[in-house]
Amino acid sequence: MTYGLIGEHLGHSFSRIIHEHLTGEPYELRELARPELGGFLRSEPFRGINVTIPYKQAVIPYMDELAPSALLTGAVNAIVRSQDGRLTGHNTDFDGVLAMAAAAGVQFKGADVVILGEGGASKAVAAAARKEGARSVRFAVRREPFNAVRVPIADPSTFADCSVIVNATPVGMYPHDTDKPLDISVLPHLEGVLDCVYNPIRTELVLDAHQRGIPAAGGLMMLVAQAVRAAELFHSCTYPASAIESTYRFLLAGRRNIVLCGMPSCGKTTVGRALADRLGMSFTDTDDVVRTHSGMEIPDIFALEGEEGFRKRESLAIEAVSQEHGMVISTGGGAVLKGENVRALRRNGILFFLDRDPALLQPTEDRPLSRDRAALDRLYRQRLPLYLAAADARISNNGALSDTVQAIISYAQQG
Repeated sequence: MTYGLIGEHLGHSFSRIIHEHLTGEPYELRELARPELGGFLRSEPFRGINVTIPYKQAVIPYMDELAPSALLTGAVNAIVRSQDGRLTGHNTDFDGVLAMAAAAGVQFKGADVVILGEGGASKAVAAAARKEGARSVRFAVRREPFNAVRVPIADPSTFADCSVIVNATPVGMYPHDTDKPLDISVLPHLEGVLDCVYNPIRTELVLDAHQRGIPAAGGLMMLVAQAVRAAELFHSCTYPASAIESTYRFLLAGRRNIVLCGMPSCGKTTVGRALADRLGMSFTDTDDVVRTHSGMEIPDIFALEGEEGFRKRESLAIEAVSQEHGMVISTGGGAVLKGENVRALRRNGILFFLDRDPALLQPTEDRPLSRDRAALDRLYRQRLPLYLAAADARISNNGALSDTVQAIISYAQQG
């Protein structure tokens, strides 16, 4: 290995994509068990490596020198080997935290900050918050001893006065997407939420914050910013300030799903296929997933199991496809009826309400809830508020297909 990442479980890491995009150099992912760590650091002829969970502190004894960033944070996430073999530990998570906070519009200055967890990432968060002038910094942890600085995460009343929460634990990370470290509804003074988890793109914690109108962001920007700084260390270069934003947009475009919701016959499948072709992405229709898994056509499911049975199958299909990345997803007309469906799709997706004038919608015999014009009109009126609440943007599909596709792409590139 010349450049790469070490950690315990790396199957879903985005680091290779980022570094190879930035540098054009091969970047390897190497999973190590703890007994292998020392031998790897002593004998592997790498030039620069990143370090992730759970080794950000475990590597410190093997360093010949700690850079100021590592001394400040008490953790190492980037190691550079000099020509004479000396290892210097750095911490670029510090830079990543500042970039994440700035992108979310979360202010540390004057804030009462509570950091969930006490591992390597939490040290970088604490250092960044203090540098930016936080009024107080506390750690919410699972184990005693508890005191003024270490409060029990199981009892949020002990930090109910906090104004900024930062999750520095793996809780909520794929494949445990539905988990969250705490319920922020019990924190009445909250003004900002940050989550170092980047997969899914929007964690349950971030979605909760957005639902309450609180500025929030997941860890994708943090991941990109720290990687840009690490690449500078590895290659002894300086990237322009725009490199972080452009790399973030590159990664987001390749990892985020584009999700279409709307009425039956509004054109979701046609637009979705055209979008996928235009962007070089894969396409899936959740109704097709239901058909495949059930071995039945949708009218037959309604006949045998009723609408409730179909909705259960639909939710399972949505949960499965929502964990994928870089897809165009067309959903059934009633997918927004369940809040858990919308949340699942929002974790890795940007949602578009594909709106077509009700007069242009076509009744179809194979759609039990929209078999005639009166049923379609009634359904549109009932569901319009749900589509508007679920979507990041409302896109008209009353004109040319190419115009609809371009409108979606333009919004996705900005959002």
